[in-house]
Amino acid sequence: MQNLDTLLNQALDDLNGITDPVELEQAKARYLGKGGAVTEMLRGLGKLDPDARREAGAAINKVKERLESALSCRREAIQAARLEKQLAEEALDVTLPGRGQGMGGIHPVTRTLERIQGIFHSIGFSTVSGPEIETDFFNFTALNIPEDHPARAMHDTFYLDEGHLLRTHTSPIQIHYMMENTPPVKIIAPGRVYRVDSDATHSPMFHQVEGLWVDEEVNFTHLKGVVSDFLQRFFERETLKVRFRPSFFPFTEPSAEIDMGCVFCEGAGCRVCSHTGWLEVGGCGMVHPNVLAHVGWDSEKYLGFAFGMGLDRLAMLKYGVNDLRLFFANDIRFLNQFN
Repeated sequence: MQNLDTLLNQALDDLNGITDPVELEQAKARYLGKGGAVTEMLRGLGKLDPDARREAGAAINKVKERLESALSCRREAIQAARLEKQLAEEALDVTLPGRGQGMGGIHPVTRTLERIQGIFHSIGFSTVSGPEIETDFFNFTALNIPEDHPARAMHDTFYLDEGHLLRTHTSPIQIHYMMENTPPVKIIAPGRVYRVDSDATHSPMFHQVEGLWVDEEVNFTHLKGVVSDFLQRFFERETLKVRFRPSFFPFTEPSAEIDMGCVFCEGAGCRVCSHTGWLEVGGCGMVHPNVLAHVGWDSEKYLGFAFGMGLDRLAMLKYGVNDLRLFFANDIRFLNQFN
């Protein structure tokens, strides 16, 4: 009986000091489990005479009941303490103002496209679209690109099979439109294009916008006026300088590269413009007679000009973005700036 009292006091002291539910279950196993101290005492009753067995059994059962009651109380106390802690950590200050619902924003590339369309629509251009999977004829042949031109090579073009590819520019849209319509035409053709390239300033998928104006009396002066006016309105700088450098493209003749004054240094020279004061933004030229012939138009009667610019490039210059990949990484920290 003396050992029993000692065991009870020791067990109660142990239970009162426990704050972890796992440790509490371990303590229960030490005293009331199959190999526990109280269970061992019950097994030892068989060695006693009947009178002593009855008295010892009653005493051991009382100790067992005390321990079970103490375990239950301690379990409830631990649960209450954990709940109180959780409620304290998750407490809400109902006097604080509401956070409000977050609002999304238009993607900078989409925002740029909408701005471009608005400017050209204001001067009579219409927007047209076409398939992203093209044939060799529409992507190359109809645009007067010869069979041995480097643009047809596998290292620059995504070929799907022998006759189909992912368009490398939006010029095929113009060919489709000209085959289905008659002059005069005055259109822009924006869309996704694909080339085998990827770095800070190039992406295997990017966006272009091309323009086409064909009529009986269209000339290079019209081309210069339209492109210059567009760039000045897009960048909101009436004094923005625009120049045209002679160049070569198979589908235009004569052809020119389009440069504009650097919008970062105002032409003084900086890292962005390689200290030249100029930024290259696209190409242009008068539509080659062979292109008009491919769509069945009389090149003696009709003249036209075409131009093409990288839509993503314009967005980078407009918003001061130095890495093209940011537009397609879906980093919410970057996109939130355009909400």
